[in-house]
Amino acid sequence: MQIEKIELENGSAMGLSFQMQKAPLLVIRADKGFVMCGYLDLDTAGVLGDVAVKVKGVNTFDDVLKAQVVGATPEAIDLGIKVGMTGKEALELMF
Repeated sequence: MQIEKIELENGSAMGLSFQMQKAPLLVIRADKGFVMCGYLDLDTAGVLGDVAVKVKGVNTFDDVLKAQVVGATPEAIDLGIKVGMTGKEALELMF
């Protein structure tokens, strides 16, 4: 498992990476929410009321920051997050 502090313009986020058998499971958490990779379930995050967005095809934290958001919970949308923005842009709105 890898834990890394990720400095962004609006604050510091925490990146978590856990190597699975085929690809890493990646999450970057900010103060109000998180960006997750395709391993995790966006519907469950929505049921729990989390501010969460999903990106796909990522293998590193840098990939997560550059990848386009493919889905977002209603709570994330309420913060101004939109499908198509980058993971970094979404995270900046989560501080």
